Amino acid sequence: MGMLQEFKEFAVKGNAMDLAVGVIIGGAFGKIVDSVVGDLIMPLVSRVVGKVDFSNMFVVLGDNPNNLVVLAELKKAGIPVFAYGSFLTIMVNFVILAFIIFMMIKQMNRLRPAQAPAPEPEAPVTAEDVLLLREIRDSLKK
Repeated sequence: MGMLQEFKEFAVKGNAMDLAVGVIIGGAFGKIVDSVVGDLIMPLVSRVVGKVDFSNMFVVLGDNPNNLVVLAELKKAGIPVFAYGSFLTIMVNFVILAFIIFMMIKQMNRLRPAQAPAPEPEAPVTAEDVLLLREIRDSLKK
């Protein structure tokens, strides 16, 4: 019973719920970024650089007896390939996603009200008997 109660407290805490919502939104946001990169940015880059299909950029590392030229077919045949085009696409996704998250956090920090510095704690009130003892000590020093 104790472990079930602890789990219930953990599951309904704000942090666990915030994390769950963040993961769900992050997954959906990742799909949006994939689409932005794959459907908008990479075609523009390909147009500027030339008609280049980044997803099909690779170097064959093994024997290719059938002279396959499509990455999916090479992978299906089990031929090792160095697929740097896929890596480039994923890196562009990461940079865009990191920049968007940076801009979101920067905006949230701007909207958050500035916190006033915490007031200095007041010195504790000294008890009457301590004050009296200090006076006696000081008078004995003279």
